[in-house]
Amino acid sequence: MIEKLRDKVLNGNSLSQEDARWIATVEGVELFDLLSAANRIRNVFRGDAADLCSIVNAKSGACPEDCSYCAQSSSSSADIPVYTLINKDIVLERARDAKMSGVKRFCIVTSGRRVGRSELTEIASMLSAIRKMGLLPCATLGLLNEEELSLLKDAGLERFHHNVETSERFFPEICRTHSYQDKIRTIRAVKSVELSLCSGGIFGMGETWQDRIDVAFALKELNADSVPINFLIPIKGTPLGNMDIMHPFEALKIISLYRFILPEKEIRICGGRMQVLGELNSMVFMAGADGLLTGDYLTTTGRTFEDDLKLIRQYGMKTLQLW
Repeated sequence: MIEKLRDKVLNGNSLSQEDARWIATVEGVELFDLLSAANRIRNVFRGDAADLCSIVNAKSGACPEDCSYCAQSSSSSADIPVYTLINKDIVLERARDAKMSGVKRFCIVTSGRRVGRSELTEIASMLSAIRKMGLLPCATLGLLNEEELSLLKDAGLERFHHNVETSERFFPEICRTHSYQDKIRTIRAVKSVELSLCSGGIFGMGETWQDRIDVAFALKELNADSVPINFLIPIKGTPLGNMDIMHPFEALKIISLYRFILPEKEIRICGGRMQVLGELNSMVFMAGADGLLTGDYLTTTGRTFEDDLKLIRQYGMKTLQLW
């Protein structure tokens, strides 16, 4: 059955919901057959290059939203740094470090429901300087509208990141201060102004496999260019702080499932990669991934640029370059 579904995708056909539900049942030794098939799909549709991005936490904590997974939210008592928008020089220093380490994309991330107008102007200036530096600028700035996104695009923004986080059904279980449809409106605005869209989810929050499938099909319909896959890191002080860490095989199966459903898209492994996968981190490309968030995350540690570049080389892949 795995080979049949692999060939279905390789022949240019889309998986059905029923196909996806079958993949979700794969266990035991068949899981490695699934990974191998996903690896084949990645190689055919995406080649042997890995896309690397890095982020800067440009504004941390004090968020009024109640997202239950997030250490920066109003529902969290986690001990994290709290600060307003950082200085442009600091952002550019982080961007230079990323570029020197072989990263192609650099993302400015802020906490909160949305950035204010004065912050937006400051961030636009940062994005312009990052573009001139020879990096592709990205941003994660909350629930923005078309006018605000157009301003950023004019300043040099290449891609906007805005996760759906989880399925529409499960979303009220993790956030009540904004809705799934609020997120969809921002995502549609991103597409409307013709910015590249980065949108994915967080897995391991108590959602079902059907929720995970629904997220993948929603992202297919929204035509996301890059799909970040995050695994929950249970943080003490957050409502989900007592959740069990996902089993690494389950994480690898999610990656493979998404490669089957979204064969032509960037599948980027982000938060929770090392905490969940551990030594099996080296298998993310075999599972179908072709992108990584490298360096530290927002309030948790990630993986060094050097270690990720070594992993890519050992797997026989190369990093994507701008020119």
